[in-house]
Amino acid sequence: MSTQEQKLAAVPPAIPAAQAKRPPNRKVLVGAGVIALAALIAGGRMWYRSHYFVETENAYVAGHVHPVSARVSGVVTKVLIDDNQLVKAGDVIAELDPVDQQLKVEQIRAQIASAQQQVLQAEAQVAQVNAQASAAAAQVKQAEALQVRANQDAERYSQLYTAQMKAVSKAELDAANAGRASAAADVAARKDSAAAAKAQITAAASARDVLKAQIEVLKVQLKDAEQQQAYNRIVAPVAGRIGKRSVEVGQRVQPGQQLTAIVQDNVWVTANFKETQLADMHVGQPVRISVDALPGKELVGRVDSFSPASGAQFALLPADNATGNFTKIVQRVPVKITLKPEDLKAYSGRLVPGMSVIAEVGIKEQAAR
Repeated sequence: MSTQEQKLAAVPPAIPAAQAKRPPNRKVLVGAGVIALAALIAGGRMWYRSHYFVETENAYVAGHVHPVSARVSGVVTKVLIDDNQLVKAGDVIAELDPVDQQLKVEQIRAQIASAQQQVLQAEAQVAQVNAQASAAAAQVKQAEALQVRANQDAERYSQLYTAQMKAVSKAELDAANAGRASAAADVAARKDSAAAAKAQITAAASARDVLKAQIEVLKVQLKDAEQQQAYNRIVAPVAGRIGKRSVEVGQRVQPGQQLTAIVQDNVWVTANFKETQLADMHVGQPVRISVDALPGKELVGRVDSFSPASGAQFALLPADNATGNFTKIVQRVPVKITLKPEDLKAYSGRLVPGMSVIAEVGIKEQAAR
């Protein structure tokens, strides 16, 4: 093949004019337009939601969970509840064997009766020493009267026996003086006896008061023992639903040992928002809540309050940011969200603590007053 023929063979064949001017494929244009419109709508939605809403998936249903425990030790004789049962405040959950507490109550009552008998004996003793004190006081007065007479006799004998007159003998004068001294000594002895009787009154009254004080102490112990006996009936502190039941008949329980838990129906949502999402959040703002357990159902709530510290501060081991290897991490702050009473009533028993939810707060919507 010559050089000219090779050049002619290398030239591509000419494209027909009609084929060169054919418009682009319409399906491709429509597809590209749909994709662009979808991207525009998605971008607009993302912009709108980022300016008017904040949401988090780190949110859970919370509620009051009341642990029920025994206040005294004993053996369980009756269990009056079942799993997931509804109970009212004051309903009996379980009963313990009351024998131990009953024996203690009877023992204290016997001690009180014995102490009361001792008080009666002490009262009789006080009356006896009072009588003895009265007799001693009368004897003192009698001795004082005899002393006055002895003094008078001694004075008369002294006047009758002088250097000028010896109307009485010296022996009679000496006897009168001795009688006066004996009367004085007898008065002193009687007074000492009266003082001793008064001291016995004080001692007997003190012993009686001590016994009465012991009775008051025993009465307090009796009241405590009767209260301990009443604790054998374990009752529900609040109304709610039984959960985490672990009590069985024949089980020996100790004070403080948890037997079950009662969950109340008035639940709420605890949503952990990033600290960067809190700038436009305020108390009272409406919240849309989606519960994983209720697909297709949207609940309505409101921002109730903000936690006083981030979740990291309440952790068992809070991070020490003073160390040299500090890395900034966006913290989350728990936010309490309350639900409408209508929703709580409508989904009573289906909204339980621990459920996962999605919380969406309308930050541009007016806060409910």
